[in-house]
Amino acid sequence: MRCSTALLTTLLATPIFANPSFEPISIEAHEYIGGWEFYVGGGLASFDCNDDDLPELYAAGGEAPAALFVNTSTKAALDFRKETPEALAIQGMTGAYPIDIDSDGITDLAILSVGENMLLKGEGNCTFRPFDALEFSSSSHWTTSFSATWEANNSLPTLAFGNYVDREDPNGPFETCDVNTLYRPNGKSYATPFELSPGYCTLSMLFSDWGRNGRADLRVSNDRHYYVKGGEEQMWAMEETPRLYTQEDGWESFSIWGMGIASRDLTGDGLAEIALTSMGDQKIQSPIDRSAPRFTDYTFERGTTAHRPYTGGDGRPSTGWHVAFGDIQNNGRDDIFIAKGNVERMPGAAMKDPNNLLIQGEDGNFTEFGDVAGIASLVRSRGAVLADLNNDGLLDLAVNNRKAPLEVYQNTSTETGNWLAVQLSQNSTNTDAIGSVIEVKTQSGIQTREVTIGGGHAGGSLAAQHFGLGDHTDGELRVIWPDGTEGAWQAFKAGQKITVRNDT
Repeated sequence: MRCSTALLTTLLATPIFANPSFEPISIEAHEYIGGWEFYVGGGLASFDCNDDDLPELYAAGGEAPAALFVNTSTKAALDFRKETPEALAIQGMTGAYPIDIDSDGITDLAILSVGENMLLKGEGNCTFRPFDALEFSSSSHWTTSFSATWEANNSLPTLAFGNYVDREDPNGPFETCDVNTLYRPNGKSYATPFELSPGYCTLSMLFSDWGRNGRADLRVSNDRHYYVKGGEEQMWAMEETPRLYTQEDGWESFSIWGMGIASRDLTGDGLAEIALTSMGDQKIQSPIDRSAPRFTDYTFERGTTAHRPYTGGDGRPSTGWHVAFGDIQNNGRDDIFIAKGNVERMPGAAMKDPNNLLIQGEDGNFTEFGDVAGIASLVRSRGAVLADLNNDGLLDLAVNNRKAPLEVYQNTSTETGNWLAVQLSQNSTNTDAIGSVIEVKTQSGIQTREVTIGGGHAGGSLAAQHFGLGDHTDGELRVIWPDGTEGAWQAFKAGQKITVRNDT
C-alpha cells in the first residue's frame, strides 16, 4: 500500500497518543468519616506550604482530624508523608481552600466546618495560626462550599461560604436550607456578612467572569434532595447590593442535585464551559453570548452525562461530587474527572459507582477511560485534586473518600504531548492574580484559562496553571490581569514552568 505525499505529511503531523494510565501509590491511611452531617463534604486541597515547589495535600476528616500530607516526591515517583501540625488537625472539618488572603506571599486557608468556619494565616514551613487581625467571625453552620474573588480596589478578597441544611431548625431537615454568607471587606477587616438568601442547600459555588465583562459573579449549585421544591440553581450578580439573576436577565431556572462546579473554555471561543455534577446526569453547559447569563446544555451524544456506572455491575444512577478539567495526555484537549459515590446508602443510587475519566476526542466528544486508566475506584469518593504533583509535566490524581482510605495516583501515561505550566504573581494585592485570564497560543489556536478560587466539592488547588500543547514545542502567551490590563504576548518553549509577573 502506498500513501500519497500529502496523506503521509498529514499522518506524521498528527501525534498518536497512548491510552491514559495511572498507578496507585502507597500513602498512610486517612478517611473522611462521621454521621449524617458528614455525608457531604470531604474536600481535598493542594498547595505548597513549605516553599519547595511541590504541592502538599490537605484532606478533611469529618469527625476524624484533618490530615496534611507533605509532598516528598521526585519526578520519577510520587511520595507523601503524613505530617499534620496541631493547627491543621481540625475535627468537624468538611473542606478547605488555599488562598493568600493578606497578600504577603504565603498561602492561607479558608476552613469549612460543621460549626464555625475559620481563616488560618500561613506563616511558612506549613505552620498556621488563627487570622485574628481580620476580625472574621462565623456563626455555626453546616458549610460545604466556598469561593473567593477580589473586587474593585479592595486589599482583601470577597469570601463566599455556602451552607447546607440549617441544623437548628426543628422542622428539618427537608425544606430547611440555611442561607449562604458573603463577606465583603471593610478596609483591613471583615464586617458582618451579607446573607445570600434564599439558600437552597448549597454544595458548590464559584466566582467567575462568565461573560468576560470585567466582573466575577457567583455561580451556586444546590441540592434539591433537601430543598425538595421551590428551589433552583442560582447565580448572583455581584452589584453593589448582590442580586439573583432572573429570567429577565436571560437566566433559565433549572433544578438538579447540584454537588460540584468546574469551569474551562473547551471550544476556544474565550468563554468558559461550566461542569455541574449531580445525582444522575452530569451537566456541561456552554455560554451562548457575553451579554446575558444564558447557557445551553451539551447533548447526551457528547458523552459527558456519565449518568450510570460503566463498571462494577450496579446499573442504578450515579452520584457525582468533585469535578475537574485537565489535559491528561497533554494533547491540547481538556478532559474531565468526576469523583463518584453513594451519599451513604441511598437505595435509588448506585453503591458501586466508579470515578469517571472522560477523555476528549478530536471531535470534541468525550469517551470513558476510567477503567482503562486504572482509576475506577468503587468506594464513596468525595473531594479530589487533579494536578501535577511531582513537576514531571503530567497531571496526577488524589481522591478523598468517605469511610475508605485516601487514594493517590501517579499519571504514568506514555507517548504524551508537550506541556507548559504558568505561575502568575503580583507585587501587591492579590498576589496569585485571581481573576486573571491566561491565553496560550500555538499553531493550533488559543487556549484560554480563567484563574479562580472555588468550585469543585469542598476543596481546591492553588498551583501553576497546566496547559497541554500536543506536538507544539513553542508558542506565545499573554495575561489579562484582574484589573483588565492586557500584558504583551511573550514567546515560550514547551516543557517548563514559567512565572509571569505583574509589576505595575
